[in-house]
Amino acid sequence: MCGRHVGVSTLRNGHAPSRSPTISESTTPPPDGAADTPADESVADISSSPDEDGAHDEPQGRYLWLLCLTALGVVFGDIGTSPIYAFREAFHESHGLATTEENVMGVLSLIFWSLVIVISIKYLLFVMRADNHGEGGIMALTALVTPPDDKKVRGRRTLLVLAGLFGAALLYGDSMITPAISVLSAVEGLEVATPLFRPYVIPITLGILLALFAFQKRGTSKVGLLFGPVTLIWFVTLTAMGVASLWHDPHVLEAVSPTFAVHFFRENEIRGFLVLGSVFLVVTGGEALYADMGHFGRKPIRLTWFGLVLPSLLINYFGQGAFILANPQDIKQPFFHMAPEWALYPLVVLATMATVIASQAVISGAFSLTRQAIQLGYLPRMLVDHTSSKEEGQIYIPAINWALMIACVGLVVGFGSSSALAAAYGVAVTTDMAFTTILFSVVARRRWRWHVLGVFTFALLLLFVDLGFWGANLPKVPHGGWFPLVVAGGVFVAMTTWKAGRRLLAERLQTTAIPLSQVVRDIVKSQPHRTPGTAVFMHKDVDATPPALLHNLKHNRVLHARVVFMSVITTETPYVDARERVSVTPIEKDFYQVTVRYGFAESPDIPDVMRRCANKGLRFEMMKTTFFLSRETLVLTDRPGMMRWRKRLFHRLSINSLRATAYFGLPPNRVVEMGMQLEL
Repeated sequence: MCGRHVGVSTLRNGHAPSRSPTISESTTPPPDGAADTPADESVADISSSPDEDGAHDEPQGRYLWLLCLTALGVVFGDIGTSPIYAFREAFHESHGLATTEENVMGVLSLIFWSLVIVISIKYLLFVMRADNHGEGGIMALTALVTPPDDKKVRGRRTLLVLAGLFGAALLYGDSMITPAISVLSAVEGLEVATPLFRPYVIPITLGILLALFAFQKRGTSKVGLLFGPVTLIWFVTLTAMGVASLWHDPHVLEAVSPTFAVHFFRENEIRGFLVLGSVFLVVTGGEALYADMGHFGRKPIRLTWFGLVLPSLLINYFGQGAFILANPQDIKQPFFHMAPEWALYPLVVLATMATVIASQAVISGAFSLTRQAIQLGYLPRMLVDHTSSKEEGQIYIPAINWALMIACVGLVVGFGSSSALAAAYGVAVTTDMAFTTILFSVVARRRWRWHVLGVFTFALLLLFVDLGFWGANLPKVPHGGWFPLVVAGGVFVAMTTWKAGRRLLAERLQTTAIPLSQVVRDIVKSQPHRTPGTAVFMHKDVDATPPALLHNLKHNRVLHARVVFMSVITTETPYVDARERVSVTPIEKDFYQVTVRYGFAESPDIPDVMRRCANKGLRFEMMKTTFFLSRETLVLTDRPGMMRWRKRLFHRLSINSLRATAYFGLPPNRVVEMGMQLEL
């Protein structure tokens, strides 16, 4: 998941990360103030090379171990709960795979090499080296694909950006399925204790999910402190369960040899290939390793993976294999059957807590991804609540929260079991992982100048694995795999339509834009009536005159004694150094230009900007300050530029977009909106 975290983005430095941004500003003024990004279709314009050698400051000593503990709950929650259902799904009755020793050893070999190749080699050793000023995830990776000013690769870059956007859209489908399948699979453990719980599995699951989503608005700072220790207990439990089974039959460890996987494919042919779709469940959550790199850094994630998580997972999977060889009749729930009878109920409780933690990480990741898309201009403005005054990453987006809740409830009720949900799980993630391989290969070639033969070989080998998993998951599409694809398709269409619509309106505004310098000179020369106080005109383009100023002069024929033109620009790096947040430039007497810069992983806060302006000699008295914003009314026409259905979609998105007053944190009683009509 891109941005899968629970508000710990400040852990490494104790505050929002300080970066030296590379600013890419557009002179194209999107309407409605300052919320949107440049008209260019790019996701990011980064001129600096990614840190190939991990030159970022690495934590040491006790702080390193604290980060490792915290990363357990945030980064590894999803992949850590896969043992509950992954192994059993490989032997689901739909595959027709008997629990013979050859098949069990073959599946164990596939699990081992999947974790080694996909997670340990691909993500931990290679992909995590590609960072956007310390940030990871598919959105950050997309930002690095090619230089935006290279005309020779502009068309190719657009395709790569679209691939990255679709990969990001796929994560929304994953965010809906993960909480449903994780919590449901844990609660199903009650059926192992007694069949009497069977009618209550769905209601209990729904109750847990509803409570989880209802809790989001309160923030996760207090509960987040428990995530690491609880997940640590979970992995220790996985290890203990696996060791207990391996003690009686350690020979299954021989499955680390790839010959067992080769023999498995040779004996089962197509059926064996389709089993890969279930084996893939062991690596779901791999994107979180990359997405959360910016919150913890490479070293804690790598150390935790190789030192605890990977050994625990492998021991448990091999333990399940040994258990099934001795008890083939328990294949429907091998994980819970491995536990002694006295430990079953505590195990169900612990598994439920672990799956809730995994779900929390996915939900928070969806919030983070949405904020990035809003800041980059791919989604309309939404209400973003900060649930912590200290940690930038702890945010809550009500619209996304309730959409995820409705989807999760529908999935649990509609599919009815974790095995049925597993049929819908994997299609989106495999597609996303394939896109990650392609984008990383482009970055390696164009930014790091890897030899073309080396890049080609590297990409070919990884795509062979990615596309193998992808092909094995394709048969899931008719059985529920269509759901994340439909969700991703809808999100992708909305993102590209919003971006294209804002660009189209910006281009039409540009044709009638008047240079700001010219208007200021005319005002100074004509000396209109001035009224006491300060007027702040918000507009994206620092060189063009805000339409609200022209409307105010036309209709009111007055101007405040002091006039400030404020432009809020989203830089296409994750964070902006606090010292470079605000710049104040005098234009003429009592006329000022204020330029505000935020990274795409940050949220704008205009009251804070005004406090920063005071440090630069421009002081505001809120009760004597009026904010002027342009509020446009879209008129659908037959003018070329967009297909009519996309115009209607853009119009609908625009109507439901959060007003600029709320988005920028402006006091409503100090805002004046000047209406204008724009033809779409």
